[in-house]
Amino acid sequence: MRDYSEKRAAFKHLIYDSKILSMAVAPDALAAKIAEQTGFKAVFVAGYATSASTLGLPDRGILDFGQMLQKLKEIIDAVNIPVFVDGDTGYGDIENVARTVRCYEAAGAAGIFLEDQVWPKRCGHMAGKSVVPAAELAAKIKMASAARRHDDFLIMSRTDARQMNGLQNAIDRSKLYQHSGADMVFIEAPQSKAELATIAAEFPDTPLMANMIEDGATPMLPIEELEAMGYSFVVHPTALTYANAYADKAVLKELHDLGRTDKTKQHMVTFNDFNQLVGLDSLNDLEKRYSAQPMAAMINEIGL
Repeated sequence: MRDYSEKRAAFKHLIYDSKILSMAVAPDALAAKIAEQTGFKAVFVAGYATSASTLGLPDRGILDFGQMLQKLKEIIDAVNIPVFVDGDTGYGDIENVARTVRCYEAAGAAGIFLEDQVWPKRCGHMAGKSVVPAAELAAKIKMASAARRHDDFLIMSRTDARQMNGLQNAIDRSKLYQHSGADMVFIEAPQSKAELATIAAEFPDTPLMANMIEDGATPMLPIEELEAMGYSFVVHPTALTYANAYADKAVLKELHDLGRTDKTKQHMVTFNDFNQLVGLDSLNDLEKRYSAQPMAAMINEIGL
């Protein structure tokens, strides 16, 4: 089994650092690789983007545990930076939560969040959500904390209670989840800048996540402003998914209508740049180093 302790330790340092951490949700391994090369220090694997990229379906609880785990492994293998993962509701009862935590941790994730929605869950900014009794997620958080093998594998609670029960109930739930063992807190879909500030004030010594979704229920604030409020990290869960869909539509429309890409080509990377992006030069170097001819020369040199 590979040792991911350095990545977990690096992520924990980033979360507890005084400077806010910005993470993009990567819908696939290529997006994660580009995020790393762009300078992001960690990436996020989330159900909304994974459901879209894997199934072409909305985030409505259709994506299963096995599909999420496979996507997580693909992304972790593609990058050298920490990867945090969406654990949805844990995919069942507390025994399933323990399995989810162990599998994600073994795959190399730096941490996980678990939420209190009723399954089948849906995107936190969609209407029609409902939440389980707070004690149910509290028990799952306790199980997750007990099931992890390393303290550096961070566990975050997520509540979607704001939409149905109001902000105070979401805060009260999150305090219970924190008391049950959550290292970090995430209250989904606050509806104003004032609500974001209230959440931060209620958890002054706890790493908090802000979720910045284009056209979502929460106002889009600059990272610096969230940092000043007291947030530890901010996630951009839909930016790459929406950008990919926009680009796909533009290119495919031109291909369909004109049979070529004269107009959209100016927005594409070049053949050579793409090969460099995905590491073709490194693979070619490995091939040269370990192909039959240099290996035969090495064997002759040492007299085998």
